[in-house]
Amino acid sequence: MKPTLQLRISQQLTLTPQLQQAIRLLQLSTQDMHQEVARMLEENPMLEVAEESATGTFSPDASSLASRSTATADEPEQAHSDDRGADDFGPDTFGNEPADWNTGGGTMRSTDDEDETYPEQAAEQASLRAHLHSQLTTSSLDGKDRKVVGLLIDALDENGYLAQNLEELVALLPAELEITLDDLETALVQLQHLDQPGLGARNLGECLALQLRALPDDTPQRDLAVRLASHHLDLVAAHDFSKIKKLLRCTDDELRTAQHLITGLNPKPGAEFGQSVADYVVPDVVVEKYKNKWRARLNVEAMPKLRVNQIYANILQQRSDKNSSQLATQLQEAKWLIKNLQQRFDTILRVAQAIVERQVNFFEHGEIGMRPLVLREIADELELHESTVSRSTTQKFMLTPRGIYEFKHFFGSGLTTESGGTCSSTAIRELIKQLVSAEDGHKPLTDSRMSEILAQQGIVIARRTIAKYREALRILPVNLRKSL
Repeated sequence: MKPTLQLRISQQLTLTPQLQQAIRLLQLSTQDMHQEVARMLEENPMLEVAEESATGTFSPDASSLASRSTATADEPEQAHSDDRGADDFGPDTFGNEPADWNTGGGTMRSTDDEDETYPEQAAEQASLRAHLHSQLTTSSLDGKDRKVVGLLIDALDENGYLAQNLEELVALLPAELEITLDDLETALVQLQHLDQPGLGARNLGECLALQLRALPDDTPQRDLAVRLASHHLDLVAAHDFSKIKKLLRCTDDELRTAQHLITGLNPKPGAEFGQSVADYVVPDVVVEKYKNKWRARLNVEAMPKLRVNQIYANILQQRSDKNSSQLATQLQEAKWLIKNLQQRFDTILRVAQAIVERQVNFFEHGEIGMRPLVLREIADELELHESTVSRSTTQKFMLTPRGIYEFKHFFGSGLTTESGGTCSSTAIRELIKQLVSAEDGHKPLTDSRMSEILAQQGIVIARRTIAKYREALRILPVNLRKSL
């Protein structure tokens, strides 16, 4: 067979560096996006933070961005935009109109501002062991007792429990310390009376009983609550009130008072000393009602202020040697970043406004007004790829009068009603919550009964689906919701 040449015409989408950056910026959260911008500011001298008083900056608002038709990072028709030259990115960076993009007072601020104030850092909270050791140093215990109590403090877990048996601790201690089991038992009692009641307990019942005994002697039904916590805690958890009344010979009112005491206790007294780091969420858009119409606008506090450094840009314009090629590349990268950030927020706002328009009943009436919504519906409306909508809704948050919600919260499947319409799973979960909150504690609703009530409202849903939604809402089963 002779080798031959064949001509073939085909279309192929090439992910250029600019397109890859646009995709990456779109899927990043606000915090990650700011970290990426900070990295680019350190690496690229052509990029700088725009000052508050800079002229010619661009500050987008909801109406201008929502009406702007911007191609997204995932669409094939955008690939040709990366082939444009450095002078095709809008305003001339070297001319009178700088290519700035100012999105408001973001977290990226000029480091030259000496008057800038920073929020105060929260004081570091002492750990459980450090707190107890500080209490031990001020106690009246002698040297040996203080050392034994200190050993028990080091053996506590993060919840304040002594999970290891005293016999095991004695076997692990060196013989030259001459610490006996009686010494550990005495030290345990001293530890349990150091500070917060409940610390040093070996199980949940002992922890609750220690807290109950620390209450004043005239507390109503304190002794009954101690007996329940010490010997019948499993019956209390199972809500087997008839058996409890038979064993302890108490009335409904007495048992109700004792149960109220137990439920008000802290089952993990050492957990409050844990080092917890708060997760802060910066909303990307803000939803407000203006002239009886809900609309979304960008949160200017979440948007960086960037522009091309005019000093370096002017130097590059005046130079023509080979050493200027690196500066030219950095100038191109700076323009790409500014343009891709603008495109990122354009896309996020368009998706947010489309969500708001379809979930008006949620903003008016709450979870019960949520309608079924899928990514494909938003993608078809905005003429975007479904993957673009997915990236625009992942780790993006919306500040509403009802709280802060991730974009994904407004998407969900639906069930067909008898009237031919649909009801979202979010609305069904809200209906289940309302049914449980309004039920009679003496005769709580079963899953089958809730299924029947929803069927009377035109929502046909199986009992096992009710059980699945109830478990997702962390609502106890019917036998554990029964009260006196």
